[in-house]
Amino acid sequence: MEQKKNLVTLGSTGITVEKNSFGALPIQRISKEAAIGLLRKAYAAGVNFYDTARYYTDSEEKVGAAFEGMRDKIYIATKTGATTTEGFWKELHTSLEKLKTDYIDIYQFHNPAFCPKPGDGTGLYEAMLEAKDKGMIRHIGITNHRLNVAHEAIESGLYETLQFPFCYLATDKDLELVQDCKKAGMGFIAMKALSGGLINNSAAAYAYLAQFDNVLPIWGVQRESELDEFLSYIDNPPALTPALQAVIDHDREELQGEFCRGCGYCMPCPKGINIPGCFAAYNASYAHSWFTGLSQYFTASAVRTSEAKLVSNCVKCGKCARHCPQHIDIPERLDDVRRRFQPGPVTAVLKAFGKTRSS
Repeated sequence: MEQKKNLVTLGSTGITVEKNSFGALPIQRISKEAAIGLLRKAYAAGVNFYDTARYYTDSEEKVGAAFEGMRDKIYIATKTGATTTEGFWKELHTSLEKLKTDYIDIYQFHNPAFCPKPGDGTGLYEAMLEAKDKGMIRHIGITNHRLNVAHEAIESGLYETLQFPFCYLATDKDLELVQDCKKAGMGFIAMKALSGGLINNSAAAYAYLAQFDNVLPIWGVQRESELDEFLSYIDNPPALTPALQAVIDHDREELQGEFCRGCGYCMPCPKGINIPGCFAAYNASYAHSWFTGLSQYFTASAVRTSEAKLVSNCVKCGKCARHCPQHIDIPERLDDVRRRFQPGPVTAVLKAFGKTRSS
């Protein structure tokens, strides 16, 4: 007998999909040919929900190329960051063109600073309704990193899905969102299910999220090895064993609290500092080992740059903190990273390495 796959229904949308879904943000970093190969391999294995966004450079174009001629076989969610109705219609038409489709299953406001509503003066929600009436979109969703906006969206009754960061490092307030969505009949799409790379045990991440029958995790994939790992969970989903629970308990003790979710809204830094990469390295140094963290910091600050972009270059301009949806005091946290990774010899080595790359 064929094993029943793990399915999740996104609230009142009625959309029922495989519990593994494909987050298409990372495919903007790889070639079109490689991206199409990953997307089609995921589909062949049973993945039928794909999340992208207008702001993910060429991600929509790659999704459209991969699934041209088979639109009825998959569900596509994309996003608009438009702040005006003119921008809304421009982005929607562009998304439809890039995705090679005449409709979008779930069209989401992309991390707005407020909850768009009818009569708020922006006309954005009215544009959503008009697009739905015209059959250009089928369901209205919202994504966010702010608890207050997320709660307002749930309470408004205007949205069919909420996309929000959710993983085993979740706080009680995050868990409350999941429960409130279920009560309201809203689908919950979990972004940052690996906390922007902070979590490195995908089996533990999957097993934790599998406890919530209304949560659809989107796994960001850019390498075939990553895809293969998640595809293996379709037929053999990890159970939350004592060993995996111990991994979760350890990481929660070390990492839970005011941590960077890796959303990237703090970027670009005027001084070129890879802020999410530096924070991920800092957290890894406690969750795993100092040498693991230092290696990640070395990669983020020197290997992927033409010259060393160290956290000590921070001038505390505050631009990053003003854009952080988590309200993290980023300059202060960067000082923590500096103290952790930049004793004299380390700084000298990083600067020397940067000079050799730029020469």
